[in-house]
Amino acid sequence: MADEFAKGFGILVTAGLGWLTLAGWYNTPGFEDTQLIAPDPAAANFYDTVAILLKDGLFWFAILGALTFWIVIPAIRQAREAYEGRAEN
Repeated sequence: MADEFAKGFGILVTAGLGWLTLAGWYNTPGFEDTQLIAPDPAAANFYDTVAILLKDGLFWFAILGALTFWIVIPAIRQAREAYEGRAEN
């Protein structure tokens, strides 16, 4: 179980840092304005568009990746063990 926690934590930290960096660049219009959660700016070129899409992808990868390793995989393993234990009886 510690292995799944470490994997989920690694995904959360790495993808979260990528999201935080890109959100700081593209979604912080000013120091005293809304920071990190301001609306996406109109993309000026191809690289801005790619970065904004990557930012959104990193956000969901951080959330869903951590939940997968912390909740889904342990629940599947526990259900499998319970099912195999019931099948033997």
